[in-house]
Amino acid sequence: MKHEVAKGRGATLQIEGRFESVARERIDDGWGTADEELPPFKTTVTVERAKSVIQRQDASNPLFSQSLNAYRGCEHGCIYCFARSSHGYLNLSLGLDFETKLFAKPDAAKLLRAELAKPSYRCAPIALGTNTDPYQPIEREWKITRQVIEVLAECKHPLSIVTKSALVERDLDLLAQLAQDNLVQVYISVTTLDAELAHKLEPRASSPRRRLQAMRVLNEAGVPCGVLVAPVISFLIDAELENVLQAAHEHGARSAGYSLLRLPYELKELFEDWLATHYPLKAAHVMNRLREMRGGSDAGLGGYSRGNDQFSELLAQRFQIACGRLGLNLDDMPLDTGSFRPPSRAGQMALF
Repeated sequence: MKHEVAKGRGATLQIEGRFESVARERIDDGWGTADEELPPFKTTVTVERAKSVIQRQDASNPLFSQSLNAYRGCEHGCIYCFARSSHGYLNLSLGLDFETKLFAKPDAAKLLRAELAKPSYRCAPIALGTNTDPYQPIEREWKITRQVIEVLAECKHPLSIVTKSALVERDLDLLAQLAQDNLVQVYISVTTLDAELAHKLEPRASSPRRRLQAMRVLNEAGVPCGVLVAPVISFLIDAELENVLQAAHEHGARSAGYSLLRLPYELKELFEDWLATHYPLKAAHVMNRLREMRGGSDAGLGGYSRGNDQFSELLAQRFQIACGRLGLNLDDMPLDTGSFRPPSRAGQMALF
């Protein structure tokens, strides 16, 4: 198999989605075209007309009960992103299609306002960035995330944000306003401090140094900004856990979390190809350790659990010890939901 690395892209394989009825294979036709340099993959953005934008989660989810994603697909190109598999529902590849064929919801703020105005709505923090990054590069032009935050700020509605982009600094005015009323929590995901490794893992996300700078900017402005070491990948970045937490603490973080790598559906094949391309000598070790931490077989690779084997337990202990030493996660104050005020309904409906 020929592994290909496109400049600025993460996937090394254009794998078919699990719902596609045909498979495509590159072959040598005798004219030398199989080895021709192909044109670069350009990013396209398609408008998605959604009917609603708030996604409710299963009641057993301890992290958040509802979320909002302004985009499908993500130009950051993180090779490990579990959301890649969702592109299969669009009959698109979770490989380069996920990074280049994006979908935007320009009516997200309008739809959000309508949902918040319903008499049946019950306030609970809305999580931004649970599936694709709300501050990926196309947000600079589309500004959908900012429009959503404007609505939430107007209604004094709590929210949380997870991002790998320093673009979050752009919305400091809104976030600082929300922070004054305990209505926002930001987490910046830092996978590794190694810039070269980060560029391979997350080719279009902000550099680790820049993410830490954004963390400092937010915390100094009074916006609580923690760190997520996510995902932890054995033999690649697990040795950096304490160093990432230390760097985040030095940049003002007072809260932290981590998660193991998960590879649902075809993402396992995509990630294995990436490993074979960039780290062939470590590939087997990485996958074998991941299987051990996920129950011993491929069946558990897509799960959410942190594992119950000795390696998972050791990682959890390291995390707890480092957090204790740095004073992280001492203040666990839930976001305020009591200040929420529904947006007024326009027209005569506002009289009722």
